[in-house]
Amino acid sequence: MSIYQNIEVENNQGLFWLTLNRPDVRNALDATMLQEIDQAVTEAEEDENVKVIIFRGAGGKSFAAGADIKQLKEREPLEALVPGMQGLYKKIEDCSKATIAVVEGYALGGGCELALACDIRVATDNAKLGLPELNLGIIPGAGGTQRLSRIVGKGHALDMILTGKIVKGDDAYRMGLVQYYVTQEELDEQIDSITEKIVQKGPVAIKLAKHAIHHGYDLSGEAAMWIEKLSQAVVFGTEDKQEGTSAFLEKRKPDFKNR
Repeated sequence: MSIYQNIEVENNQGLFWLTLNRPDVRNALDATMLQEIDQAVTEAEEDENVKVIIFRGAGGKSFAAGADIKQLKEREPLEALVPGMQGLYKKIEDCSKATIAVVEGYALGGGCELALACDIRVATDNAKLGLPELNLGIIPGAGGTQRLSRIVGKGHALDMILTGKIVKGDDAYRMGLVQYYVTQEELDEQIDSITEKIVQKGPVAIKLAKHAIHHGYDLSGEAAMWIEKLSQAVVFGTEDKQEGTSAFLEKRKPDFKNR
């Protein structure tokens, strides 16, 4: 396993924990951290034993308070056209593993956009999420304008982005920005509950279910159904499908092989 400077990783029993580790600056996303996240996601993606990647921030007071403003100030216009943070978050969204963002404390700007790129978001009672980039004279540029509107609707997205509103965890849950809302004391139990369910599923099925949802979402219903149909056809030809159905009929736990 690689050694990192600004993140910590732990790979254990199908769970790949990726901790943003700059608590002295609220886990601000500098260039080094982003490069390390990219490398760690690749590491997790290439490990057949990994089923879930869990993103969290060190210290319990901040998930990630956005991009490093000192580095952002030096950015030139054409730099916005390279994949950068937007490309990294698309990589996370397209990852074949299930992804979870554990939001404790602040998830602002690029930190909120990182959470938006994950499949499942869990917020605690001290969570605060927002996209306040307009305060800096810029806009959310790592997928925030698009993912937020698709997740919570255009009205909520415009309100949050144009006013710079910071949403607390309970409000984020009510508006559908996060799927789970718990106290910090309940957090570990909730994560265990979610991940226990996911790791029991067939990894090929996880990959293709994500593919069908993400790539069918903006298509016509008919075109999206064809993506689902073709994905199902692929799954029907796997050893995991045979194992899953056999295990059900034999009343035992399946032993999926990711093939």
